[in-house]
Amino acid sequence: MKNNIRVERAILEMTQEQLAEKVAVSRQTIHAIERGKYIPSTVLSLKIARVFKKPVEEIFSLEDSD
Repeated sequence: MKNNIRVERAILEMTQEQLAEKVAVSRQTIHAIERGKYIPSTVLSLKIARVFKKPVEEIFSLEDSD
């Protein structure tokens, strides 16, 4: 699964730590999601999308291999 969390954070000038606090996870979790090492739960995906005020499909997308 691909995501554009890093781009969305940059637009809002938000750190990984700030996003992590807003969605109640660790900074390391945000880092792992951004790097594609961790696929977030549906609930966490929705929380992240809500922070960016965008549909979840604009933050996360499936790859051909998914």
